[in-house]
Amino acid sequence: MTTHEVFNQVPPLAGYDAADDLALLDGLEREGAGWAAAELHELGRLGGSEQAIEYGRLANEHPPTLRSHDRYGHRIDEVEFHPAWHELMRTAVTHGLHAAPWADDRPGAHVARAAKFYTWRPDAGHGCPISMTYAAVPALRHNPELAAQYEPLLTATTYDFGLRSPLAKQGLLAGMSMTEKQGGSDVRANTTTASPAPDGTYRLVGHKWFTSAPMCDVFLTLAQAPSGLTCFLVPRVLPDGTRNPMRLMRLKDKLGNRSNASSEVEYEHAVAWRVGDEGRGVRTIIDMVNLTRLDCVIGAAAGMRQGVITAAHHATHRQTFGRYLIDQPLMRNVLADLAVESEAATILMMRLAGATDRSARGDASETAFKRLALAVGKYWVCKRWPAHAAEALECLGGNGYVEESGMPRLFRESPLNSIWEGSGNVAALDVLRALVKEHQVMEAFQAEVSAAAGTDARLDAAVRQVQADLSNFDDLELRARRVVERLALVLQGSLLVRHGHPAVADAFCASRLGGDHGQAYGTLPTGVDFAAIISRATPKVS
Repeated sequence: MTTHEVFNQVPPLAGYDAADDLALLDGLEREGAGWAAAELHELGRLGGSEQAIEYGRLANEHPPTLRSHDRYGHRIDEVEFHPAWHELMRTAVTHGLHAAPWADDRPGAHVARAAKFYTWRPDAGHGCPISMTYAAVPALRHNPELAAQYEPLLTATTYDFGLRSPLAKQGLLAGMSMTEKQGGSDVRANTTTASPAPDGTYRLVGHKWFTSAPMCDVFLTLAQAPSGLTCFLVPRVLPDGTRNPMRLMRLKDKLGNRSNASSEVEYEHAVAWRVGDEGRGVRTIIDMVNLTRLDCVIGAAAGMRQGVITAAHHATHRQTFGRYLIDQPLMRNVLADLAVESEAATILMMRLAGATDRSARGDASETAFKRLALAVGKYWVCKRWPAHAAEALECLGGNGYVEESGMPRLFRESPLNSIWEGSGNVAALDVLRALVKEHQVMEAFQAEVSAAAGTDARLDAAVRQVQADLSNFDDLELRARRVVERLALVLQGSLLVRHGHPAVADAFCASRLGGDHGQAYGTLPTGVDFAAIISRATPKVS
């Protein structure tokens, strides 16, 4: 007698092209990087392969370990990673996700890189050093001499892991080290000191509370120099091959992002080179922060996409009560709602990438737009991801709650991007700071949103509400989150109405702007074109 027959189980989501994402591909073309489509699909097929997915699983199930000393008691401060981590890193670096736009003069280079960063997501943890390396280059350019030495190695497409003299390696990775335990986001409260040395270098003494990816080759670090908070370049290994006294005290035991090492670091008279003027550390490193904020938006949008395609794949193959889940009205509402949120995040992410590209090429209006829209997008898209991940997980029922589904890892990852580079309040207050002090940024934002004026009455009404919000500065800080939320929604609405699929745009405006929506996902109104929306979120598995 057969007691255990397996049926009505969903096949693994593997063997698909992660770049087969219509919102992404439309954005790639629209924002000037259509030339990258072939490479994007190549990377997408790698990202959706069974091998890459297995690398992601292994990298998380075998997290990094700290080796502070060797067997003889010598201090070595090394972090060991599973081989799967190195394979993920090698693919990312080989495809230029870490810094290719800085060595590529083609218009759209930053857009192409953003699309690839979004697509290559078998594991989110390895994206941290990739993102920081991308962001480090413009900050490093505040010291042209250092940039001339290090930039060719930071943009090289060779993954050269290991602690050796940076200028002797074939490729470098960069990190950032700002946060201290007493200050958190308030980096001006930092107490790490930087004392000038006769040779023009500095000696750093202090403790950093969060230094992610401590096995990077060089770090941009903030410390208090004689004239105030200053940015410095700190290598792990000095030019003569000796270890810089940058001590790894412990690795953080984190909720998610477990394949990536995050550490506490002590500088014991570590040698550092100044980047930018003394006392201008925040102004210098803000170039790096803005780009890692962009990557927070990209990562959150990519996480939403992964959640909704996993849910749609499950619903396509799972039967309950005599029908496939995807044919049941309430599940269709949930899936469509998740897909609308995902596409709104993706279209905004690609617009921000386009602004980044054009801003890097000297477009002042795009620089002004990016100044406000990036902070708005960072707040909203990252804030939306955790609830989205939870709902996508629930679509799989109990199967989604077990580790083998991959959904718990996605869920644990989802709060990170809202915290990294400034939590929700920090992002919201940054929006207010820009509105109050930089009037041109609101003009650029309004010009973008008003490009859709007259095309949807619900969007027009929402824009008027935003204008009313900003006409009164009383208690503006208290209302900051509501104001930023509405700014985000009208921007997403405008982009979808102009460039998105009509069914997605209509559902977004009806639910997010028109108010015909409940408090949970799966409460879209009747009349939505559920079939068209869901089909865009259902992966094609070979």
